[in-house]
Amino acid sequence: MAEVSAVAISVAKPGCEEKLADALEGLLAPTHQEQGMLQYEMYRDMREPRCFVFIERWESEETFDNHCSSPHVTAYLKKVDGWVESNKIHVLRKGM
Repeated sequence: MAEVSAVAISVAKPGCEEKLADALEGLLAPTHQEQGMLQYEMYRDMREPRCFVFIERWESEETFDNHCSSPHVTAYLKKVDGWVESNKIHVLRKGM
C-alpha cells in the first residue's frame, strides 16, 4: 500500500466563514483518532479568510477513503450544506 496525500480546499459562502471554521475544527479530533492518519492539519488563508485548506497524509488510499466515508465526515457534510461556496479535494501520490 502506497501512502497518499490530500489537499482539501473549502471556501465559505460570504457570511458563513465562522460557522464553517467551527465545523471544520470539529473534524480534527475524531480524524486524529482514525487508523491510517499520518497528518491532518487545518489552515486558514491569511489573505482570503473564507478559504480553508487541509493538508493530509494517509497510510493508503483505502485509509483515506475510509476517512471520507466516516460518520464524522458524513455528519459534517450534512451540517455545512448551504455554507460552502466551493470544495475541492486533490488526492496525490509522490512521483510520477
